[in-house]
Amino acid sequence: MRFLLPLLLVLSALVTVLLPGCEPKEDLLTTDSSAKLEFSLDTVKFDTVFVSVGTVSKRLWVYNRNARAVRVAEISLQSRPGATYSLLVNGDAGLTLRDVEIRGQDSLLVLVRATIDPTPTALKPFLVVDDLRFRTNGNEQAVKVLSYGQNAYFHDGEQIKRNTIWKADKPHVIYNSVLVDSAVTLTIEAGARIYSHAGSFLVVRGQLLCNPTYQPTGAIKPDDRNIVRFLGDRREEFYSEVPGQWGGLEFDASSHDNVLRFTQIKNSAFGLLIFNPFNRQPHPSVRVENAEFRNISSLNGGYFLEGAALLGLSGDFRVQNTLITNCEQYAVFGVQGSQLQLDYCTIANYTQNNRLKPSVLLAAAIEINGKQQPPVAPVLLMRNSIVWGNMRDGEELEFVDGDQYPSAISIRNSVLKTKKYEKAGPLNQQQNGNILNPVEGPNYLFKSTPLRFRGKTLDFQLDTLSPASNKALPLPALTTDLLNRPRNPTTPDIGAYERVNP
Repeated sequence: MRFLLPLLLVLSALVTVLLPGCEPKEDLLTTDSSAKLEFSLDTVKFDTVFVSVGTVSKRLWVYNRNARAVRVAEISLQSRPGATYSLLVNGDAGLTLRDVEIRGQDSLLVLVRATIDPTPTALKPFLVVDDLRFRTNGNEQAVKVLSYGQNAYFHDGEQIKRNTIWKADKPHVIYNSVLVDSAVTLTIEAGARIYSHAGSFLVVRGQLLCNPTYQPTGAIKPDDRNIVRFLGDRREEFYSEVPGQWGGLEFDASSHDNVLRFTQIKNSAFGLLIFNPFNRQPHPSVRVENAEFRNISSLNGGYFLEGAALLGLSGDFRVQNTLITNCEQYAVFGVQGSQLQLDYCTIANYTQNNRLKPSVLLAAAIEINGKQQPPVAPVLLMRNSIVWGNMRDGEELEFVDGDQYPSAISIRNSVLKTKKYEKAGPLNQQQNGNILNPVEGPNYLFKSTPLRFRGKTLDFQLDTLSPASNKALPLPALTTDLLNRPRNPTTPDIGAYERVNP
């Protein structure tokens, strides 16, 4: 018996060597013409693509449902005029790939990337269609590839040295930032679209006039085509509400008399930054009317400040009829002598992350490059405005060392979410017509918030029985709201929106 196990091992080895090799069934090739492929999509669709700019790669899964392997003789694009495509399969790139094997009951990932050729005469998006072809065992199969091209003005590291107008006939795309030189004015026409690449800024040392003359004749909708919109350059639906995709608008110490009207700034690291770190006089200033700031994240790339929709470092903001929402850090940040005036503004600061910063922060001093700067008291005049959000500890106001400059803070007829400043003291805000910490429900403040209606489109217009209704102080110079609807002349509503009765 002791010789039996060695004998069996020898016989097993001889059988393995002498018998013909056997391949797994899924590795055996079939040449049967009925062995067709299946696809995860019938059309590979790209979102609107700026001409001459490559898209992200789109995925197409190719399935071999057959028991045996197939050899795809050719994978190719028809290459119709108007677009340049590239394929990536198993690490191999090209317009045509040959002899690609797919094991039985297995799949293959094909990555498709598109670059649209310029069409100078087309102002609106234009359709480009192609065919992605697969030839297997004599069978020809095809998947449509569909793209929309968009001509644009491209500004790559541009320095504007003379008075310039950005027209609205085509989008503007910013790469590597744009600088508006001192003593120069950049005017942006009504309806212009400005798309910025990751890390890009519009830096103003002179003057920016954004939508300076547009005046609607009646009420407008949020998607009004005359609103100027600043966005990131990722056009895919996934990125439509993602913060921090590009830098923001920066106004340096020499900037002056800037105006933004009927403007939206979205998905940036900051909205408007006035950067005057050594308190140069006169302060650079920005006037904001009928604007929206949405999905603002935090600063990066060497700045020593955190993100905010309105960030004033020794700079002055005058803001009216404006919505600020979904800022991952601050909504309004004013330090070192900044002067802020907010009239009929709604700050509805809801974020998915655990936000640790209040919506509104004021401070007299700031540290620059490790050195404390001389303190200069900021000034805040807020009227008929809402400061609300989902800050973890429920505090949406912070006046750093505010007891040293209480007379510089004036808040009237506003709805505030604050526990700190409802207490007795020089900064107490339970006066001047203010409403502090109203209970949400059954008299909801807004129509729709992330806490009230999950998954529903956010709507920061006032709810039917909102505590902000009819509690504002009439301001004779401001007779319309964010959407250019008339305000009640005697008992207007607090916030950017005047409530419209159904």
